[in-house]
Amino acid sequence: MTRKELFQQILQKKSYLCIGLDTDIQKIPSHLLSYENPVLEFNKQIIEATKDLCVAYKPNIAFYESMGYKGWQTLEETLKIIPKEHFTIADAKRGDIGNTSKMYARTFFEQMDFDSITIAPYMGEDSVKPFLEFENKWVILLALTSNRGSQNFQRTLQENGEPLFEKVMNLSQQWASKEELMFVVGATHAEDFKKIREIAPEHFLLVPGVGKQGGDLQTLSQFGMNDQVGLLVNSSRGIIYAGQGKDFAQKAREAALALQQEMASILEQRF
Repeated sequence: MTRKELFQQILQKKSYLCIGLDTDIQKIPSHLLSYENPVLEFNKQIIEATKDLCVAYKPNIAFYESMGYKGWQTLEETLKIIPKEHFTIADAKRGDIGNTSKMYARTFFEQMDFDSITIAPYMGEDSVKPFLEFENKWVILLALTSNRGSQNFQRTLQENGEPLFEKVMNLSQQWASKEELMFVVGATHAEDFKKIREIAPEHFLLVPGVGKQGGDLQTLSQFGMNDQVGLLVNSSRGIIYAGQGKDFAQKAREAALALQQEMASILEQRF
């Protein structure tokens, strides 16, 4: 999917919502356990209930890997259910030496045909470049994440006084254009969005941390939005686990709708 196509989807749906499919068989409604594949059935009903309200889905790969071979099958079947107009994100956080990264890239871009993958940049340029060799595919590089541990390394000052996450963002823009590179920036760091937009004014940002983690949509949108929106705001647990009964999909829809309507109001003021 191109940057233009993603922007058009956002305007059409009046939404920049990404829904994280962090599906845990121990957390889904108990009545689904009677299905042959409870996780797939859960994903199917969530997607059917929310597909008109979001522009992207983000399966967290660890939740599928933990189920072994059946998990990989479930992941592939889930991708088939997601409508083609949606942007798909393999939340895999890969990143290794070049030949290994090339195999990871083939897994998620050729075997599974995701639109994008999250990448950890710690091993540097040659660990990221193999993911950039695929047409109309995206690298979403971890920059400033929403977890508490982000303080351990990501804000470490370099010799020139530049925090490490800023160095990552500045340097990586030499490797790829705004048409193939995004950044992960947590919603819990809303005070940093103004500076982040100075560093990367045109890039899309994948923003986790809204909802259960306490990120504020209004604030991050105010400082993080650019002239093509430039935001994919992710909510996972706050939507998919909004209900635990047989009406779980309807509850998920209600949670997604609340975010979408807030986004529509913000977009109406800006576009």
